[in-house]
Amino acid sequence: MLGTMIYGPRDIRFEHRPDPKIVKATDAIIRLSATCVCGSDLWPYRGIQPITQPTTMGHEYCGTVEEIGKQVKNIKPGQFVVGSFATSDNICAICQHGYQSSCVQREFMSAAQAPYLRVPLADGTLVATSDHPPKELIPSLLATSDVLGTGWFAADAANVKPGATAVVVGDGAVGLLGVLSAKQMGAKRIIAMSRNPSRQKLAREFGATDIVTQRGDEGVSRIKELTDGIGADSVLECVGTQESMIQAISSTRKGGYVGYVGVPHGVALDGEQLFYAHVHLHGGPAPVRRYLPELIKLVLDGKINPGKVFDLTLPLDQVAEGYRAMDERRAIKTLLRP
Repeated sequence: MLGTMIYGPRDIRFEHRPDPKIVKATDAIIRLSATCVCGSDLWPYRGIQPITQPTTMGHEYCGTVEEIGKQVKNIKPGQFVVGSFATSDNICAICQHGYQSSCVQREFMSAAQAPYLRVPLADGTLVATSDHPPKELIPSLLATSDVLGTGWFAADAANVKPGATAVVVGDGAVGLLGVLSAKQMGAKRIIAMSRNPSRQKLAREFGATDIVTQRGDEGVSRIKELTDGIGADSVLECVGTQESMIQAISSTRKGGYVGYVGVPHGVALDGEQLFYAHVHLHGGPAPVRRYLPELIKLVLDGKINPGKVFDLTLPLDQVAEGYRAMDERRAIKTLLRP
């Protein structure tokens, strides 16, 4: 088959790769209905995360089960499934506490920008729908695989409650779906930090009540103005830079919560500053598998439409253009059709 490889900064190639096969008895092979480019894929694409050898790409996926290993019991060929970017057995002590993305058997998926994909730990990683969904729901179901699940975890980790004031730092796909998640969790006021008009528009569609265009200290000051000098109850950090993390912590009221899901690059926290910030800080790789059944149901019931974050759809063989468009901020998120 043909699949996506990265060779170095801005060097994405769609080339021949071996067809995936069952390696372990707990594996499944799925034929993808859709995949996409993630914001985190841009770190190696931009050379910020080093690539030492040609590497497969892609970790968001949904599709139809083609084949299963001998020990797979719950997933059947022919089922439509959605899986997390992190595999999990869903039975270890860590999984039972809801942190499947740190499962003792975890593997990070990294070959999903292709027509077919091997999924380890299929029983614990994949969630099947009762029927094959209509084509128009595929983008939203794909979003549950990572970007919505990650935005949901940001809101959950930030302890968003009904009536709360929430701030979302970052206007990428995760941040935008953090807005949607905060809305679903009942936040009364949702302040999205964004300078991009098209992203501001989508943030408002997802539930943002206010837009703040400033960054850094100016952004923090504006948040304080909007919250009577107190700060927000809940802040979702969806970028992963030093500036975004400090901005998130500084925008939170004393005793408030920061949920951070941006993959950190160059983030260092000052212990004394954190001590006196007096905030709850929680985050990490989103335990998407914990939320998948609920999120899939919300999509199938027509309650949410997270697929709106895909503002560019390309055939899979044009994946390099999908990366370029996101890198140049011509697209929020690129959907790829095998």
